[in-house]
Amino acid sequence: MSIFNAIFQAIAQGLTEFLPVSSSGHLSVIQYFIGGDNSGGVVFALILHIGTLGAVLIAFHKLIFRLIIEFGKMVGQIFTGKFKWKTRTQEQNMVIMLLISTALLVPIYFTLGDWIEHFAEDGSILLEGICFIITGVILILADRCVKGKKNIGDINTKNALTVGAFQCAALFPGISRSGSTITGGLLSGMTREVAVQYSFILGIPAILGGAVSEIGGATKEELASIGVLPIIIGLLISFIVGVASIYMVRLIVKKEKFTFFSIYLFALGLFCIIMSLVGGRGVSPV
Repeated sequence: MSIFNAIFQAIAQGLTEFLPVSSSGHLSVIQYFIGGDNSGGVVFALILHIGTLGAVLIAFHKLIFRLIIEFGKMVGQIFTGKFKWKTRTQEQNMVIMLLISTALLVPIYFTLGDWIEHFAEDGSILLEGICFIITGVILILADRCVKGKKNIGDINTKNALTVGAFQCAALFPGISRSGSTITGGLLSGMTREVAVQYSFILGIPAILGGAVSEIGGATKEELASIGVLPIIIGLLISFIVGVASIYMVRLIVKKEKFTFFSIYLFALGLFCIIMSLVGGRGVSPV
């Protein structure tokens, strides 16, 4: 893989992982138009996800640290019989709800994951185009949500299942995980800041689990087709751009400016649908 290609994809991943436009959909479209041998494309995309995962850990390190501490305390309380639902802390409540949201994804991934992956790798961007348009509709809905008041201690099981369901929909390339789960949080009555926090922290196990399982099964040929330097550059750039994107999303959610991204996604979706029908694509790798 060329350095230029690695930089280009890393910037795209860092931006689209957190901006509500679907990183998987954009990387799929980029790889579609690059053309040529793309044996390491999927593996490289997952490597870039690890870079953006680091961005989440940095941007929300204070809250994540509190969640880890309270989770440890909760486990100890459960084994000693001292844990009580009514006296759980706000952080413990958030941990439990995050587990519920994540648990909803597991059976969907293992029952529909291969089917979705088949359509995502069918050599067409028709599915991506349709999903981009769906994401655009979801974002319009997000801007029209009534401002909620729920803090991390107020999130309930119904809210967790709602956000989890939105995350399941984001298995399709072109449906934004961040945009969908933030919308799910807003529909559940969370404050805009809490919806962002919940969305991005919820993405940690999903991103980490998918990346580790897929990269662990990567062949030496796939990794060799990428190269050590492109991997290092990709991780670094996706991390830096990811951190900047997270703070950008926080501002956008507060300002209720998702509609701009909706317009972009409608245009991109129509473009992908048209190009998939006429068969236009790149003819040589970058």
